[in-house]
Amino acid sequence: MTLVDRLRAALADGHARAETLEPSETRDPRIDGAIPLAPAAVLVAITDRPEPGLILTRRSDRLRKHAGQIAFPGGRVDASDADEIAGALREAEEEIALPPHVAQIVGVTDRYHTFTGFDIVPVVAVIPPDLPLRAQESEVADWFEVPLAYALDPANRVRQAMEFEGATRHFYEIMWQDRRIWGITAAILTNLSRRLGHDRLVA
Repeated sequence: MTLVDRLRAALADGHARAETLEPSETRDPRIDGAIPLAPAAVLVAITDRPEPGLILTRRSDRLRKHAGQIAFPGGRVDASDADEIAGALREAEEEIALPPHVAQIVGVTDRYHTFTGFDIVPVVAVIPPDLPLRAQESEVADWFEVPLAYALDPANRVRQAMEFEGATRHFYEIMWQDRRIWGITAAILTNLSRRLGHDRLVA
């Protein structure tokens, strides 16, 4: 069975279980009530190795929003995109020169709503290893590959708290070498970990 087949089966099984995620794991903890949301998508690109990896980027320090943060390739879904999958592939090509045709789509997983007004669909795909990726400097400072098993291991995930507008908000943080993976990216990885059976969902 290929990596794509294994991931598809695990993801389908994870979404078939009658379990739900905590609200803080599908919404930015600063959201209070309903807000208008624009469609967006990110590519969860998994490298097809004996020990699979995960491609992540560090956003440019010059960006107005989420500058310098660790992120998946992705962004707003344009009207010209056929769907969220097409949007995620287009953004990955623009940001790190990932050719869309090499991505084998596994499926989509749990949406995440951001405080900045986006409804993010994570698109899981398997890509060949060692592609000649390059960062698009206006948006991405650099990119790196983290072992997938490390990123999904609940032992490497810490639940943190912050004070915002008089209330305590919780978020996840994953440290990889000198990289701090937190916020939206860590929440999506937490959800994916649970859907793929690395730890249990909330009953």
